[in-house]
Amino acid sequence: MFELDGFEAGRRALGVLGLLAALLAPSLAPAQIPPPRPEEAQPAQTPGDPPAPQPAPQQPGWPAAAVQLSLGAQFANDRKPIRSGLNWRVLAETADGSAPRIVARSTSANPSFSLLPGSYIVHAAYGFASGTKRITLGSQGLNDQVTISAGALTLAGSIGDTPIPAAQLTFQVFVPLQGNSEGRLVTNGAKAGDLIRLPEGTYHVVSTYGDSNAIQRADVRVETGKVTDATLHHRAAKVTLKLVAAAGGEAFAGTAFSVLTPGGDVIREAIGAFPQVILAEGDYVLIARQEGQVYSRDFKVESGVDRDIEVLAK
Repeated sequence: MFELDGFEAGRRALGVLGLLAALLAPSLAPAQIPPPRPEEAQPAQTPGDPPAPQPAPQQPGWPAAAVQLSLGAQFANDRKPIRSGLNWRVLAETADGSAPRIVARSTSANPSFSLLPGSYIVHAAYGFASGTKRITLGSQGLNDQVTISAGALTLAGSIGDTPIPAAQLTFQVFVPLQGNSEGRLVTNGAKAGDLIRLPEGTYHVVSTYGDSNAIQRADVRVETGKVTDATLHHRAAKVTLKLVAAAGGEAFAGTAFSVLTPGGDVIREAIGAFPQVILAEGDYVLIARQEGQVYSRDFKVESGVDRDIEVLAK
């Protein structure tokens, strides 16, 4: 009886323990990690693979894709293409009426831009000439041309049939206005041989040989699509100034020279033993100052005859 009672008590104890184990089982189970969401899943990469591309950000309210705008420029008279010297700007028009903003630039003869569909202003500069066009860029892209009424001008100078070195020439180009040949300055300090791109029209050119009074002027016509070569013929010469004790003698160093017209207007001043001066054809007075003494002589400049002008110190 005692053994039966002990067996029965043990069986009851095991039943209680089993019930407790069943109740505690969920809390003792290993933690379950939820699978990643599709947007968080990352493809496996091996060392050396390039980084995964990131999607490009899009502006709110803008179309999803940009399209191509291809441009070219042509001369107005014969529609020949302009193949160099262009400077492009593309400006986007705004819906609120504010000033258009530049969205693209190029110096290519035939640029291509990737832009969103919309309204744009295309500006092509060709030197001092330009052309402007308003365009609407649709979903299929656009290939368009801008027409420019322009030509080009190259300048040179000569003494008779002898070309003047380019380094000794400078040019000014003006647009004549009514009653004034030098009405509006277009370019100042152009050099011989420069290609000056200009709108079609007539221009007034001033050529300066040296840095004094050897100046020539001419009116030049620039035609669309053509390069006009203009040579201005100077009547001038280069003279070397000297103060000497006797004809053909050694020049005194540190002499101050002044070149004047017969009426007393100062044309050029220089200091040195034998400075060189370029002067227009004509009559002049040369004054030399040395150690408080003043010497002078009259002389004449003949076109194309370069020579020494000596003042005798006596």
